[in-house]
Amino acid sequence: MNLSKYIGKRIKEFRNAHNLTTEELAEEIGTTRATITRYETGARKANQDVLFKLADIFHVSVDDFFPPRNFSPTNNVIYSLPDTLQRVRIPVIGEIACGDPITAEENIDGYIEEIFEKPVPSGTLFALRCKGHSMEPTIPDKATVVIREQPTVEDGEIAAVLVDGDNEATLKRVKHQGNLVMLMPDNKKYDPIILDKDHPGRIVGKAIKYSASLE
Repeated sequence: MNLSKYIGKRIKEFRNAHNLTTEELAEEIGTTRATITRYETGARKANQDVLFKLADIFHVSVDDFFPPRNFSPTNNVIYSLPDTLQRVRIPVIGEIACGDPITAEENIDGYIEEIFEKPVPSGTLFALRCKGHSMEPTIPDKATVVIREQPTVEDGEIAAVLVDGDNEATLKRVKHQGNLVMLMPDNKKYDPIILDKDHPGRIVGKAIKYSASLE
């Protein structure tokens, strides 16, 4: 069960324990019955504001919506699995505020869980949702890509790069050519992005893994 479905199951359990219908709960938090149903099935992610409202209604902690975990704000949260695997809870970054740490609270748009072979990659991990087709067939549109925060990558590696002071990172292969940095798409229908003094950019991390829905 993924995290959204787990949280949805907990929302339904608490709602039933308080003898609330989906309509009544929807009215309590100012939304629709259909939205509550989507939260409970995991079809829609309940964001932090929603979880705080629900916690107040159910008289529980926000942590009660999540699987038991040993959380530290400065480290990735690791769930032990048998044998050679570990599960990691990773923040999904919506926008990257200039000058802020990548995983600052205001940048986080939720969490995902990914399984890694031991040892888990070192450093700060975060995730981005791929938008568009420029990295196909390697990375499909809407895939979730795990990034290890680092300021440089080797030629040919895929990096998350902030371009022209934008607050949303683009995913491209990096190629150095003299004083220029070329951001290369894998899809030949798209043009490279050239970084120079007039068109600056900043590498924020290296892509190390992605996951994609079959739908």
